[in-house]
Amino acid sequence: MTITETDAVRHSTGSPAERLTSRDPEAFELPSGREEAWRFTPSRKLRDFFNGLDGDDDAVALTPSVPSPAVFELADPSHELWGIAGQPSDRLAAVAWAKAPAAGAVRIPAGAELTEPVRLDVVGKSGTRGYGHLIIDAGANSRAVVIIDHTGGGQHAANVEIRVGDGATLDVVSVQSWDTDAFHLAQHDALVGRDATFRHINVTLGGGLVRLVPTVRYAGPGGRAELLGVNFAGDGQHFESRLYVDHGQPNCSSDVLYKNALLGASSRTVWVGDVRIRPAAKGTQTYELNRNLVLSAGARADSVPNLEIETGDIAGAGHASATGRFDDLQLFYLQSRGISEKEARRLVVRGFFADVVGRIGLPDLEAQIMTTIEARLGYTATETEE
Repeated sequence: MTITETDAVRHSTGSPAERLTSRDPEAFELPSGREEAWRFTPSRKLRDFFNGLDGDDDAVALTPSVPSPAVFELADPSHELWGIAGQPSDRLAAVAWAKAPAAGAVRIPAGAELTEPVRLDVVGKSGTRGYGHLIIDAGANSRAVVIIDHTGGGQHAANVEIRVGDGATLDVVSVQSWDTDAFHLAQHDALVGRDATFRHINVTLGGGLVRLVPTVRYAGPGGRAELLGVNFAGDGQHFESRLYVDHGQPNCSSDVLYKNALLGASSRTVWVGDVRIRPAAKGTQTYELNRNLVLSAGARADSVPNLEIETGDIAGAGHASATGRFDDLQLFYLQSRGISEKEARRLVVRGFFADVVGRIGLPDLEAQIMTTIEARLGYTATETEE
């Protein structure tokens, strides 16, 4: 894809997988809620963002913890790193791109192997509106984990750019533990280099409205991408994930696994997984899987997998999606073995999330996720340890 500084970019093939990209918010029509990109989102709540209203200076506090030899710096829109991995693909992302006063940028030198994760703690202030921009640049043959931890309140729109250099291995973990009144809308763009390995992990456990748009493109052959998601929505919460994996290089792979659970009559999750395999992407291997566990009557889970293949010379491609209610047979079986109903429910939910949480590879985060989920189910740490 050719990326210009200001002009909108659209390929001319007429493919439904094409995406308009632009830094100019006016290149996108004002969403009405009927557009494919917004049809699941409560877009009426986002009018202030769509109209480009200014943000508050104190909306968000960013605290970096960056182990050597990685470095952290602030970058303005003229900085060389700004725009290294992508462009906004909807009006909200374009507004955030234009309104963010500066970016927090993490540089990981070529060949560096970080023994501790980089942490970027983002704390929002209730009653405010803010715009953010983060940049993560992993040099060739480096190895690192970056954790972005979101807490607090307010309304926050952001872009995250991620460049994974040739031969590098990078994990980016985005944790949303917002207060229940918070809005968080973000586009994450990753550009994966030759023979590089990238993992994007989305953990959403808090917030009123959380909408993440992870996008992966490949800068050279042999790239590997894994996208994992764990979302647990409660009453009044809307958690939405819209993924786009754009295979445009040969012999690359992508693996998507997202699991959502819903507890509460007004809980809502949305998962949209778009994968495109372009004519040049020979030897592609891709698979995407979404599972949704409905724990309450009235909860709603939308799941839309899409796969567009433009070459027959691939290693494999597929997708699967399923949404189901709590399995009463499993519950009966466990209770027949002397396990209480409350404990049986806990075990079933743990089992549902176990395979995706176990692939994260960060024991402290895995324990945090399970503890939070069990707390949402009404368990205390003492009860789960007994």
